[in-house]
Amino acid sequence: MAIRSMTGYAQVKSQASDGNSFVLSLKSVNHRFLDPQLRLPPEMDELEIKIRRVLKERLARGHVEVTLNLERRAGEGFELNRDLVAGYVAAFRKAATEFVTAGEPDLNVILRIPGALVSATAVDGHFEAAVLASLDQAIARLNVMREEDGRGVEAELRRRLHALEEATRGVSRLRSAVSRAYLEKVRARMQELVAEADEDRVLQEAAILAERSDVQEELVRLETHIQHFRSLLDEGGEVGKKLDFLLQELNREANTLLSKTSGIAGEGLRITELGLLMKAEIEKCREQVQNLE
Repeated sequence: MAIRSMTGYAQVKSQASDGNSFVLSLKSVNHRFLDPQLRLPPEMDELEIKIRRVLKERLARGHVEVTLNLERRAGEGFELNRDLVAGYVAAFRKAATEFVTAGEPDLNVILRIPGALVSATAVDGHFEAAVLASLDQAIARLNVMREEDGRGVEAELRRRLHALEEATRGVSRLRSAVSRAYLEKVRARMQELVAEADEDRVLQEAAILAERSDVQEELVRLETHIQHFRSLLDEGGEVGKKLDFLLQELNREANTLLSKTSGIAGEGLRITELGLLMKAEIEKCREQVQNLE
């Protein structure tokens, strides 16, 4: 299954059986969860529920804006909700009589009451079926665009992953030299502090400290996470959250590696450079992964 980004746009123009045309638009951007926002004409609550259900079934993540615009035939528009308007007028006149207040209801105010004007287009089963059919088309087109964008993100991630892998291998090649340098540094420092200490004892303690500062475990975990990351890209589908978690783990290992090798001259400085390169690549990957479904 292809990797999808959460960025896309699709629009479908169609016509219901009664001759009324409509335009259905979908716009999607990144979001931590699925966040549908619907803009439909009034009196379409039942249709809204059905649209939300379809979106939940077909999309995993993203802030999705759904807009339905009706293109009415000539001469069609709105109808007066007579019961609502009559009730408002009667209540107005009753209040005026009871409180002995002069005045008549303002039609401009009445027609702004929610529900005073209703759409002349009947939201029947045929209209709903036409909209839902168009929704399927729109989602399919949206996913095509999201997959195209996803392929670009995937290619970028693979490039960054290769650079991260090369940096890890570079640290691995320098590891032995840095361990020896750290051992000599600790040994010299301990002899300065304890001038009459036993040489073998000093060497033993220095070796223990040097072993604790070895980065072999971090390198193994980095390589494991990189392999897992690549396998998820190969697998495809909804991998955004999993990749984001792996990048957090990669960043943690890079930080530990840098803390263990800080203050070591020579090859240690080269490891610091590679560690900083790792963190930069990881951060760039996170920027890309934030937009994956």
